Amino acid sequence: MSRDPLLVVILGPTASGKTLLSLELATAFHGEIVNCDSVTMYREFRIGTAKPTPEEQRRAPHHLFDVIDPTAYTTAGEYARTAREILRAIQNRGALPIVVGGTGLYLRALLEGLFPGPQRSEELRDRLRQRANQKGPEYLHRILRTIDADAAARIHENDVPKIIRAIEVCLSAKQPMSEQWKAGRDALAGFNILRIGLDPDRAKLYERINHRVLRMFDSGLVDETEQILQTYGEAARPLTSIGYKQAVQLLRGELDREAAIDAVQQAHRNYAKRQMTWFRREPQMTWIHGFGDEAEVIAQAVAVVRNNLQPTS
Repeated sequence: MSRDPLLVVILGPTASGKTLLSLELATAFHGEIVNCDSVTMYREFRIGTAKPTPEEQRRAPHHLFDVIDPTAYTTAGEYARTAREILRAIQNRGALPIVVGGTGLYLRALLEGLFPGPQRSEELRDRLRQRANQKGPEYLHRILRTIDADAAARIHENDVPKIIRAIEVCLSAKQPMSEQWKAGRDALAGFNILRIGLDPDRAKLYERINHRVLRMFDSGLVDETEQILQTYGEAARPLTSIGYKQAVQLLRGELDREAAIDAVQQAHRNYAKRQMTWFRREPQMTWIHGFGDEAEVIAQAVAVVRNNLQPTS
């Protein structure tokens, strides 16, 4: 067993119960929860992100939720630097850090570090943004697939900032970004990392995703989107993410409510498949079959964490 303090990482597809499992572990082991989801870092985006409720956040300290303004942008590298500082602070308080989220690139930046990529080219970025506005984000994603299929598989086709950065890195370095990922990274040190992966039944997961999307629409996703649009316009970056993108299309009359719901459900199901493909590449995973809100799964996770905790004597 490693002498380093334990760091628990909870992974799993969207709607797999990561939030409740993290709360149960935080309660059992004096833990603090660190967000690793890029969209839930944004303020004012609540319903479509399914972020922990205020009541849930009162059960344990939460970090890196609601920390970015709607029109701002943060990189995976910036996230990793901030999250590592928080992990050290949690460690110094004698608490158990628990990283939870579904953004694979942010997790990789946090745990494995990022390569020293080339400097930004604002001229190139402006040209790519114009192309995205004219032809849609799918056009840029096709370009990325052509020059770096591996990177494209790891970046959602609606995530324009990440697609632009990936294209920029490939063109500036004259080498696929996925190849550059393999060298020069600064891995997180000083922790015994325990990765717990939730592996629910596929059909049950899709059923949960469909119900969750219905709840989002019934809870006011469209109204929330309309308010954000009125306040910030299209400069609010998460409006291109799953759920908000379709809500914007509904408000514009491009989709009716039923078609918007169907589109969000399908997009989340596709995203869940991509997440599991990414997480299965993670090293030394401890997989638990089921959902994070199931008693048996919680008991298994508690036992795994207890077995990995450094003895106090």
